[in-house]
Amino acid sequence: MGRPEPPSVTALDKISVAIDAGEIVGLAGPSGSGKSTLLHLLAGLETPTAGTVQFQDQDLETLSRRERIRLRLEHVGIIFQHFHLVDSLSARANVSLPLVELGMGTRKRRERSEALLTRVGLEDRISHRPGELSGGEQQRVAIARALATDPTLIIADEPTGELDTETGQRVLEEFKRIATDRAVVLASHDQPTLEIADRIVQLRDGTRVEATQADT
Repeated sequence: MGRPEPPSVTALDKISVAIDAGEIVGLAGPSGSGKSTLLHLLAGLETPTAGTVQFQDQDLETLSRRERIRLRLEHVGIIFQHFHLVDSLSARANVSLPLVELGMGTRKRRERSEALLTRVGLEDRISHRPGELSGGEQQRVAIARALATDPTLIIADEPTGELDTETGQRVLEEFKRIATDRAVVLASHDQPTLEIADRIVQLRDGTRVEATQADT
């Protein structure tokens, strides 16, 4: 007898979301609601088994894996809850990593990384390694790294989950600043984090329950 097929799981079902430059969209919902899956689809990390993901009028499913990697590198910045910084590298070198992949020259990488670290208020931490930085400082390095290639879309998964309230608020102010000329999508269980969103998409069991305007 053959091994039985594992049961299929539908992570997202009949979701339709449009996101424009200049807005912050919050994703809310309990664990397992589909928030992370939706983020992965938006970033081109996964492709849907049905339906389409359109990024600047391009269907991501029609792209090869290499083309999706290139699109993500050039147009998507990702910010993780646990920062994902390289411990052995300075803040400047961490921010430079996407630029190395793009093939940018050393001098331009250095200038771009230092300018971004200054933008997020870390001009005096440029040569520090992650272990020498506070949690809030590490998250701001991660924000600077996400901005390195001047992406069209910023994706953040629980960006304040590892931060205290005061530090988290400073990081959220940075999100509001960077959303002026690009789209920002952030997933969170934290209501104060979601309050910076222009609108909130509520997910439950892989379906969209409602979309609401955030409180102002």
